[in-house]
Amino acid sequence: MFSKFKSINLQLYMMLISIIVVILFFSLATDGAYLSARNISNLLRQTSITGILAIGMVFVIISAEIDLSVGSLMGLLGGFAAIADVWWSWPLPLTIMVTLCLGLLFGSWNGWWVAYRKVPSFIVTLAGYLAFRGMLIGLTNGTTIALISKEMTVIGQSYLSDITGIVVGTVAILIFFVWGAYQRKARKNLNLNIDTLSNSILKNGLFTVIVLGLILLLNNYRGIPLPVILLIILTIIGMFIATKTVFGRHIYSIGGNIDAARLSGINVEKIKLIVFSLNGLMAAVAGLILSARLGAGSPSAGQNAELDAIAACVIGGASLAGGIGSVYGVIIGALIIAAIDNGMSMLDVPTFWQYIVKGSILLLAVWADTMSKKKM
Repeated sequence: MFSKFKSINLQLYMMLISIIVVILFFSLATDGAYLSARNISNLLRQTSITGILAIGMVFVIISAEIDLSVGSLMGLLGGFAAIADVWWSWPLPLTIMVTLCLGLLFGSWNGWWVAYRKVPSFIVTLAGYLAFRGMLIGLTNGTTIALISKEMTVIGQSYLSDITGIVVGTVAILIFFVWGAYQRKARKNLNLNIDTLSNSILKNGLFTVIVLGLILLLNNYRGIPLPVILLIILTIIGMFIATKTVFGRHIYSIGGNIDAARLSGINVEKIKLIVFSLNGLMAAVAGLILSARLGAGSPSAGQNAELDAIAACVIGGASLAGGIGSVYGVIIGALIIAAIDNGMSMLDVPTFWQYIVKGSILLLAVWADTMSKKKM
């Protein structure tokens, strides 16, 4: 158990070091423009979409499955939301509610084939990848649905005011302190190892500096983007599900050893159905944000987004063999992917080189995961 905890910490440190290296490299290459308030804001908004997709994807991967359809599904649901808003003039709450329900429905459709019909998830979601893209093109008639209402663009283009951002940050810091103290007390009562007081103070201080520093930086532009707030909320919910619920433990059990999970009484089919349903829901949320951010629904929206989500999961420490992964890890992975995309775009790196670089990073991440398993 100690070695596993140590390896998780080492992996987290390596990811954080990777982010620092990427930021320093692009900052030097762009003469500091990379660290401007405007670019950091854009970077975080890019991260929000990939991160939300990755939250859903990581549970699928932990359960030893895969979903290649989320990019097309995100585009389809974002296109549907744009049509409902522009062509049908639906009120925003109805558009959001129906889009989320469709995400659950399509995710459940994939999950039903995987869980109850025993069709490999690679095939099911590859079919979904093609079918959802075709549905999007047919639904939009191959044209871009523009002129989305101001009410809907709020989802992807609005920012918190400076005061609101500081208040939210302060509340987040207080919650972090209280939760840390609670965890420390709980571990002490159970006679488990706890951090030294100096380490706890250092960790709390570092968290405070990062949060307040980031808020002040973003306030120099327009404030904290609303999609980032949504990402943080979904991350907290995802971490709670993964670490504090029976459902989360069942997902890890299924991915670790499906036969043992079945023999222990876990309803494997039901869990997998719910996992794919939640993944569809995350695709719906990401689709709403994407269309609102672009101010339009496009037939090409979401192309290759599934690859970014999978890459974020693998870079974030999730194993494609199942049973291993964390929500906070995939958020860091999504940040690394977005940081590299953003930096290469600022340097006007040709598109083909961007694909080569991202593919190489994904290959190295999978290789590192494979090598770590051999050592275990």
